[in-house]
Amino acid sequence: MSGLKETLYNKIEEWRPRTQKLLREYGDVVVDNITVAQIIGGMRGVKSLITDISYLDPMEGIRFRGYTLHEVFKQLPKPPDSEMPYVEGLIYLFLTGDMPNDEQVEDVIDEFKKRRTLPRYVYEVIDAFPCCSPPMAMFSSAILTLQRESFFAKKYKTGINKTDYWDPTYEDALNLLAKLPGIAAYIYNKVYKKADPIDSNPDLDMAGNFAHMMGIDKPYDDVSRMHFIIHADHESGNVSAHTGHLVASSLSDPYLAISGMINGLAGPLHGLANQEVLRWLQSLDEKMGGEIPTEDELRQFVWDTLNSGHVVPGFGHAVLRKTDPRYSLQREFSLKHLPNDHLFQYVNLLFKVVPDVLKEQGKAKNPWPNVDAQSGVIQWHYGVREYDFYTVLFGVGRAIGVCANIIWDRALGYPIERPKSITTDMLEKIVNEVLVNHKVKENS
Repeated sequence: MSGLKETLYNKIEEWRPRTQKLLREYGDVVVDNITVAQIIGGMRGVKSLITDISYLDPMEGIRFRGYTLHEVFKQLPKPPDSEMPYVEGLIYLFLTGDMPNDEQVEDVIDEFKKRRTLPRYVYEVIDAFPCCSPPMAMFSSAILTLQRESFFAKKYKTGINKTDYWDPTYEDALNLLAKLPGIAAYIYNKVYKKADPIDSNPDLDMAGNFAHMMGIDKPYDDVSRMHFIIHADHESGNVSAHTGHLVASSLSDPYLAISGMINGLAGPLHGLANQEVLRWLQSLDEKMGGEIPTEDELRQFVWDTLNSGHVVPGFGHAVLRKTDPRYSLQREFSLKHLPNDHLFQYVNLLFKVVPDVLKEQGKAKNPWPNVDAQSGVIQWHYGVREYDFYTVLFGVGRAIGVCANIIWDRALGYPIERPKSITTDMLEKIVNEVLVNHKVKENS
């Protein structure tokens, strides 16, 4: 048993009594109330899921296992001569809750190197897609094809104790995560470069190897580490994370669950925001004739966007009430590595101008930039200029958090997800009863 797996096993044994006690002794305790707006509005804000992997604090941003993002980037071990941490270190943190040391990260890196080889049939499935197929469809299908390798599916079929469900799930999750960069790079080279794939380098870590297979020189390895880490998890209620949780709750294996997660991520309301930012920036660039605008010119462009009924892409967040730390980390990188990049200069100016405009407009609860305001610009700078591929990159990162959650869901024996639905007539009846009772109280 690897060091990571043994540590995880001990953590699971310690954690199970906590969940069992909550169910046994406090199962009837009311946690939250729900409104009509939340029922009709996609259950936004309803406290009905659990995850110990990440938490989105309105004022601090995302926390991974209790650590702020800046703490994660500061404390996780880094490769020699690199600014960004090993992604494998984040995986250790997600699974165990402990900040790993160099030796523990090396152990995970070795595990991933053993598991990254892709079966020939995965390439054949991707090659069989017709011309101009969306890369996310290829990505999802390639993951789905790997389902035949599932240890969990085989173990479940032959019979396995429920308390051991996490073990083959862990094996599936690590096997899949190790293979995702290779699948993504193969799709990129096939669809956009029309080139032969670049062989994996056995001496490199997960993100470094991805940059190598993409054929992009340093510091794109650090870009990849940063990108995968900041997109790795975002609580359990967003579409991709929730889809992965929902599918896995039926005891579908991680391949089925992550393929479903990718399909949810492909929707334009979830995974495509950084593309919209780039399109908007490029329309600004076209309007300015390639010149960098003054702050007054930029302010007018922002107002024109708002007055035309559109939002300013890359600004605002459903939960956050401050600048997204994921944006801040990318901004720090950009100020150091691409301060003279044309599009980044636009992004830099927008950071100075947009919040004040949105505050003056008075409609935005959060006028600050989010992760998408910056991520596509960095990819564009390093030559990855195919918008449709950005969501694939997002998917590689997001799968890390979802897989960690699925492993822990199995370890703690969480049941199949099955919320109750009501009809519109029932909802109207509930509202009318509340109104009548309120009126009676007023008259009494």
